[in-house]
Amino acid sequence: MATLKVPPHVPAPSEDAEQLRQAFEGWGTNEQLIIDILAHRNAAQRNSIRKTYQEAYGKDLLKSLDEELSSDFERAVVLFTLDPADRDAYLANESTKRFTSSNWVILEIACTRSSHELFNVRKAYHARYKKSLEEDVAHHTKGDFRKLLVPLVSAFRYEGEEVNMTLAKSEAKILRDKISDKEYSDEEVIRIVTTRSKAQLNATLNHYNTAFGNFFNKDLKADADDEFLKLLRAAIKCLTVPEKYFEKVLRQAINKVGTDEWALTRVVTTRAEVDMVRIKEEYQRRNSVALEKAIAGDTSGDYEKMLLALIGAGDV
Repeated sequence: MATLKVPPHVPAPSEDAEQLRQAFEGWGTNEQLIIDILAHRNAAQRNSIRKTYQEAYGKDLLKSLDEELSSDFERAVVLFTLDPADRDAYLANESTKRFTSSNWVILEIACTRSSHELFNVRKAYHARYKKSLEEDVAHHTKGDFRKLLVPLVSAFRYEGEEVNMTLAKSEAKILRDKISDKEYSDEEVIRIVTTRSKAQLNATLNHYNTAFGNFFNKDLKADADDEFLKLLRAAIKCLTVPEKYFEKVLRQAINKVGTDEWALTRVVTTRAEVDMVRIKEEYQRRNSVALEKAIAGDTSGDYEKMLLALIGAGDV
């Protein structure tokens, strides 16, 4: 007879808030206790802890974390503690700043979140910065990059599985014609990539591969050094096989001379509760080494402990 698996006991938000308060007091911060609590609570639970902490101690938990922690460990803890939409709004805004600008992060948020998640990011951005995400992206980009990124962050795609095969065939031909003529930033290419549902886009690309004997993203590699093409390829990857996109970001973050902690922290904190299991499988397949081992070999201390705890947080 099968035994029922009893879920682990999760303390009440008031207990967690009190434990965190104790972790900050005394001679030294209890970093392990902070990891044990925050890395093992889901988004709703973390929001409840923050609310309870504010009510009990009259202070935002994020401010306490900021005062008590430092460096990459602080960034990982604070990012993960943030509500997902607010976190994405913060990361997107950071990506429009002069010294931290990144079209890649804007694209990543626009293409790997669901329509409702992206809508919530836009609302959070509006509340946080008193302006729209589209406005900032348009202001901080230009040319073909603006043509692609503004409609991507503005999108509200259909999320269902229904697919129109006639449309998929006709749009595959449009893509083929434009790519053959090297019209990569043509408005029809941009329209298809930025408005079609992920299921419809997959159907179009599958037909493209079958009908024309080559993968769409492979045809986009014709001009390998073209920065816009790199971004367009990344958009397709994010929309259709996000785990492959994130595996590459992690691989490049870990394997470069000097770890890219910003990229490593961003991917782990934003995907821990989403598709980390698939990303780990893809990383193992692509690199013949476990992601846990790669991270442990490239980081240290409390930062390493936090990342490793989060990699196991997908089943929270």
